[in-house]
Amino acid sequence: MELALRIAGYHCIAGVDEVGRGSLAGPVVAAAVILPPSCTIEGVDDSKLLSARRREQLDLAIRAEAMAIGFGTVQEEMIDSLNILQATMLAMRQAIAALSPPPDFVLIDGDRSPNCPNPHRLIPSGDRLCFSISAASILAKVTRDRIMLAYDLTFPQYGFGRHKGYGTSEHLSAIARFGVSPIHRKSFKGVREYV
Repeated sequence: MELALRIAGYHCIAGVDEVGRGSLAGPVVAAAVILPPSCTIEGVDDSKLLSARRREQLDLAIRAEAMAIGFGTVQEEMIDSLNILQATMLAMRQAIAALSPPPDFVLIDGDRSPNCPNPHRLIPSGDRLCFSISAASILAKVTRDRIMLAYDLTFPQYGFGRHKGYGTSEHLSAIARFGVSPIHRKSFKGVREYV
């Protein structure tokens, strides 16, 4: 996809993806990355298909090669205020806006446009189909996992370091036992029952 766009005259092509939409706690994080035309990093794939150790290795490799990286983070209060879809779109816009140099074309994972001003294309399952989106998915996942590991130190009773805030049976049991923490999404099923 990137090659076809370069042939069409685009030079700074960004891939964008997000993580954390389905989590019950913590932020939604989006990453945007512009990679040089010659970039080939072996093993880049949908972050969900990679081990945590491999994601960390690839995160370093992507950062070393990237022309630009941008992140967007929307916290749980804003997620509850906007709704998760709008919060995700906001995180993507933030990530794209943080790129320097700015992109002249953006490839976005999914089927919903974040209303970015740049020319862009939506690619469902883009994290499996498009190199730059796969790279963005890895950056976003590693960044969000680090955030949740830090929260695990503050709220160890919930097990954030293991499930990263997703609705596992361990996490749901912890919410039932300990109540809702400040980083839980109060509007989400599985959490709102205990608010």
